[in-house]
Amino acid sequence: MKTMKQIADELKIDKQRIYRYIKKHHITEAHQMQGVMYFSDAVQTQIEKHFLQKTTSGEAYHTASSDAVTDTVIAILKSELEIKNQLISEQQQTIRILSESIKADRQNDFAGTLIDGQQKFITDKKPARNKRFPFSGFFKNRK
Repeated sequence: MKTMKQIADELKIDKQRIYRYIKKHHITEAHQMQGVMYFSDAVQTQIEKHFLQKTTSGEAYHTASSDAVTDTVIAILKSELEIKNQLISEQQQTIRILSESIKADRQNDFAGTLIDGQQKFITDKKPARNKRFPFSGFFKNRK
């Protein structure tokens, strides 16, 4: 006589699957001691036949179909990866070209603003302030 756990360990399946099978087929234990169910050799053989038959036929199909699916998924992912790598390469080239263009524009602007060894900043022309009366804007005639 063996416990559910021992049967599950021998079959290398989850104990919960054994429990579900026993409940579904209304199988009773040979005896129970301290909450542990023990099953007869006949029940053990019945459970083994069920799970060995199910896993043998199911595993062969599952393995073949899952291998085909896995190979297909890998092929799709590889092609997507190649496309992404190509896009990244094109974007890096575009960034390099734009960076060089910006760098050249800055050098041209800097070279154009040098006058007599000093840098002159190009700004919008602002109206000249009256240096004699710096606060003249505060004291306008108000009507």
